Amino acid sequence: MGCNIDLVIFDCDGVVIDSEVLSARVLIDMLSDLNINIDAHYVQQHFLGCSFKSVSEKIASVFGVDLPAQFESEYRHTLVTMFVEHLQPTAGIKNILLNLNVPFCIATSSSLQRTQKALSAVKFDSLFKHIFTSEEVSLGKPAPDLFLHAAKKMGVLPANCLVIEDSSAGIQAAINANMQVMHYFGGQHLDKGINHVHINFPDVALLSHWDSFFTTYPTLTHKSLL
Repeated sequence: MGCNIDLVIFDCDGVVIDSEVLSARVLIDMLSDLNINIDAHYVQQHFLGCSFKSVSEKIASVFGVDLPAQFESEYRHTLVTMFVEHLQPTAGIKNILLNLNVPFCIATSSSLQRTQKALSAVKFDSLFKHIFTSEEVSLGKPAPDLFLHAAKKMGVLPANCLVIEDSSAGIQAAINANMQVMHYFGGQHLDKGINHVHINFPDVALLSHWDSFFTTYPTLTHKSLL
């Protein structure tokens, strides 16, 4: 699997770090104070992979509630506190990062500040030299802009990029960018009974645990698989 991969582009939340379960918990609790009652399943189905702006627009459209001006800053502050205390990398990802033989980067819908703090919390800040966020482009995922921006900055043709995503929005963005894509669904936040992303994209390759990554892409490691 894979053809001429010269760059691996990782989504961050739910792919590199197991942050989505924490993000969902904070969002659910804060929305309940506004009498908006949702659960983790709803978050997974409707908000996964979306920027905060997109989430707030969906909340306004579906529930008829405009989030207070201070909501985003309070959400991010609470979330960073949760990260410091509870955030973990996804199981097995560190071995992948240490053994990739091609360049890699992060392309995320989160802010640069939040992403840097999250990576620092799991001691991954030294592993990622290149981080690209939706703040740098006009349109976020599912538009291809962010992934195309990352490829251009890294000097790699889109067709030679492998994107690893956990959300429908991210996978659609990779497809729109004409990049190779894999759906990682090993995060704690994902409902193992119903894989909404796979339902939407049944032809996209699945990865349930990082231990299988180099078996799928053996040419991407300098480590012997024997």
